Amino acid sequence: MTKEINPKDTARAKAYELWMKAPNPMVTFFKTLDVTNLVRISKQKQLKFNMLLDYCIGKSVSTIKEFYILPVGEKLMQYDTIAVNTMVKNKTGEVSSCDILATDNLDDFNRDYLKYTSEVADRCTDRDLSADSMVIGTSAIIDTEIDGAVGMNSGIFNNPFMIWGRYRKKLFRYYLPVSFQFHHTQMDGAHAGRFLENLQKEINAVK
Repeated sequence: MTKEINPKDTARAKAYELWMKAPNPMVTFFKTLDVTNLVRISKQKQLKFNMLLDYCIGKSVSTIKEFYILPVGEKLMQYDTIAVNTMVKNKTGEVSSCDILATDNLDDFNRDYLKYTSEVADRCTDRDLSADSMVIGTSAIIDTEIDGAVGMNSGIFNNPFMIWGRYRKKLFRYYLPVSFQFHHTQMDGAHAGRFLENLQKEINAVK
């Protein structure tokens, strides 16, 4: 369920006033994650690495209420659910977008991920859950290693967004630099920092 809320009735009232009409309200954080556990689980259980990371992203926001609101146009919208977006190479060789509903259950998330990414790739049609869920965008640039990326402020897509490339091996561990972009009306740096800390904990906890 999605509903419009009055910014004055939320903890984001001041942020709404300051940032909704700012020329560039987007903020980007960079962090290097230790993804050794995800690489190990991926190889042991034959699970897709990006699926595992998307699953952890979805789980990481469950206790951060700011992720459940989003500026859309000039409105502030509140959502009951979170979805994680992944980009899919479709059968024409182009890219399509696929939203997967976040869940605490890895088996359920993996089943949905495989089902819907396959459908999107075959039909070349985006799967868009943004009408009912706050969507966290992701983009995996697996053709190369990157140190990070800064997204653009379109004024249309205000959703939080994560970008990463290939993970790197250093001695016996694997590391992944990521960038996380967010709209300052939606959250402050402290909330984004808590999300990234939660994400590392969720990565370490996957079994």
